[in-house]
Amino acid sequence: METSFEISVTPSTDPVGDARLAEILAAPGFGTHFTDHMYVVEWTPDQGWHDARVTPYAPLSIDPATAVLHYAQEIFEGMKAYRHADGSVWTFRPEANAERMMRSARRLALPELPVGDFVASVDALVRADERWVPDPAGEKSLYLRPFMFASEVFLGVRPAKHVTYMVIASPAGAYFARGPVPVSIWLSEEYTRAGRGGMGAAKTGGNYASSLVAQQEAIEQGCDQVAFLDAAEGKYVEELGGMNLYFVHDDGSIVTPELSGTILEGITRSSIVELCGKLGHQVDERRFSVDEWREGVASGRIAEVFACGTAAVVTPVGTLKWAGGEVTSGNGTDAGPVTQKVRQTLVDIQYGRAEDTFGWMHQVC
Repeated sequence: METSFEISVTPSTDPVGDARLAEILAAPGFGTHFTDHMYVVEWTPDQGWHDARVTPYAPLSIDPATAVLHYAQEIFEGMKAYRHADGSVWTFRPEANAERMMRSARRLALPELPVGDFVASVDALVRADERWVPDPAGEKSLYLRPFMFASEVFLGVRPAKHVTYMVIASPAGAYFARGPVPVSIWLSEEYTRAGRGGMGAAKTGGNYASSLVAQQEAIEQGCDQVAFLDAAEGKYVEELGGMNLYFVHDDGSIVTPELSGTILEGITRSSIVELCGKLGHQVDERRFSVDEWREGVASGRIAEVFACGTAAVVTPVGTLKWAGGEVTSGNGTDAGPVTQKVRQTLVDIQYGRAEDTFGWMHQVC
């Protein structure tokens, strides 16, 4: 894949010691430990993207007037690197993350980083910190966070003329410590995640910030996650705080809410749509009302519900709770057979235990 600039590499003079690294990789958690290096490249209108480099991981020093702190002009991606049994390291559909980041950049008036340069940036960091990629036992991986932000020191309201793109990495264990057991969902009827013409389809921090109060409400109601409805009518299911949803019917057909400009176009989401088709399930992408969810589960027409995302992969959904009632799909304690099959098939491809007939995996080293 072609890149448009050279990447310099400055190795860390103080890398984490082998013994400490072994402790971290044994129980990495999620997003709490970071590798020895980071990737950085900058953009200005005159120079374009320039000064691409892998440098030792270090804090950033920014001016209080840095534009992103005031106007939230920033985007990010989330992806993983997986170690296979032969020791090689792979990423999952990195070009899809690159393309989504370009779409997010357009929506946030940020410069677009070409696909080849995005993939090269991730590859460069993974190669520099290859020893941080855990063995696959327990579904461990190296979580990668590419992000871009307005780094110009300026308080005027306009697109920034200095932008910084970076990649950092953090070893990760399973996102849900209990494993893939059904989560409970609180239906948010007061808050919405995004509206027509907004930033719902962009992967930007503001979407996540706006979801936190609803997620807080969910926790207060004894639930694990929050589900959002559409902003226009307040009746159609959109997504969870950070995951897309699927509804498995008793005839094996599957429905997932359609992309409407207010739902994040998840890489895992699109992969599962394709994967389920190959597994023999008809998948419909359409508007799906919360009444259809409630009534379908109550009648048995909906046999399983699951959610997906990069961090959690595939997670079964058990109980949907709202002010005044609740319904539980399946037995509420175990993942259903379709959910288990989808999850296992996808994870086996990512970790190299099954043939990648889709061409999704990208070898890094």
